[in-house]
Amino acid sequence: MLGTPSLGTIGQHTVPLNIGSRLELFVDHYLIDEMKSTELRLHRPQLSVSVGQPFCSYSTVIKDGDIYRMYYRSGTSGYDGDPRETYCYAESRDGIRWSKPKLGLFELEGTRDNNVFLARTAWFAHNFTPFLDGRPGVSQQQRFKALAGVHKGGGLFAFVSGDGIHWNKLSDEPVITSSDFAFDSQNVSFWSEGEGCYVCYFRTWNTPKGRLRTISRSTSRDFLNWTEAVPMNPNESGEHLYTNGTHPYFRAPHIYIALPTRFLPNRGNSTDIMFMTSRGGNKYDRTFLEALIRPGLDPKRWGNRANYAALNVVPTGPGEMSIYVRDLRYVLRIDGFASVNAPYAGGEMVTKPIRFAGKELVINFSTSGAGSIRIEIQDGGGEPIRGYSVNDCPEVVGDAIDRVVKWRSGSSVSKLAGKPVRLRFVMKDADLYSLRFR
Repeated sequence: MLGTPSLGTIGQHTVPLNIGSRLELFVDHYLIDEMKSTELRLHRPQLSVSVGQPFCSYSTVIKDGDIYRMYYRSGTSGYDGDPRETYCYAESRDGIRWSKPKLGLFELEGTRDNNVFLARTAWFAHNFTPFLDGRPGVSQQQRFKALAGVHKGGGLFAFVSGDGIHWNKLSDEPVITSSDFAFDSQNVSFWSEGEGCYVCYFRTWNTPKGRLRTISRSTSRDFLNWTEAVPMNPNESGEHLYTNGTHPYFRAPHIYIALPTRFLPNRGNSTDIMFMTSRGGNKYDRTFLEALIRPGLDPKRWGNRANYAALNVVPTGPGEMSIYVRDLRYVLRIDGFASVNAPYAGGEMVTKPIRFAGKELVINFSTSGAGSIRIEIQDGGGEPIRGYSVNDCPEVVGDAIDRVVKWRSGSSVSKLAGKPVRLRFVMKDADLYSLRFR
């Protein structure tokens, strides 16, 4: 399993994971020590509604306050760096209904009544990929940043914007270059809150399993000077990763979600969309090898370049988040990529030792009418703490994004904050998606 964090030891005693009050998703085995008759289960998003006209290849969706901004490639694309390619802008107030404002920036086909913000460039309108910069102290004039470019144009160039529509180069020279990289995919970057630097994930080719489209990573403190690329090599045999779609999850930015397009040339050039994660560093976790989004019934979705997920999963309702795939929108429950799942016969999961900060435990969960979850807090050695045993916890039944866990004495866990503890979940016909202390 790639990228599964290990737990250090001091003598015979495990070192607790310090999770503080951050949200933790069950998308990997990071918190999990032991599972009995339970499993980590991937949840496929449900097709919702069309978002109107196709937004084409290499799209990005950014939730900026109350506005959803979408950036997408349009125009004729005969080859990488075709000067006829353009990049366009759309926006929405709910992430469902989109409008294409007339920006008036470029005259195309005799009119400026269009939503094009980037045109007449041989290199940058192929894969322009913006993000909203969350770095503390970033100036208003540079709160949006982007990388764009292909190998034939010299590499990746840096762009900045104050409003997300009017863009300028940060440098006249490419900021990431190499004779070995094509850069002909959607090369993504963002400010990592957890790592304290900018990170970029981009297309490379060579892997230990052969010449496959794959992913490498570089980091930067200033968005101009980048480290030498490090190959991540998450590919399975024969598996090309056409894109990577790596981005910080909006509720837990220390966890990166990746939705790469998997391309299988030996299986009729079929494509699907996968699910990978990372907690920083140069490894992806591939707990799940099955597809997150299958091509489906439409034969047109089975071909090469038919399935590209827009960069970023964004919230589109109190309990809902959305993934955009060309002209389609898929929805998942909040935090609902994966869960610890227990069958009707029941099962258990015990966490590694952790240290937390907060006054109460909150879980995102779902049970059937007959199902339930009970939570026990143990000391670092695995013994139940008085007042927090499984028998002290009334059954948690229902479906909620943020349910406060209670024991017979109440919900307060403040006296245990900062101490090494384990959490034991006794479950029946239930899913546990995430937890946090607050």
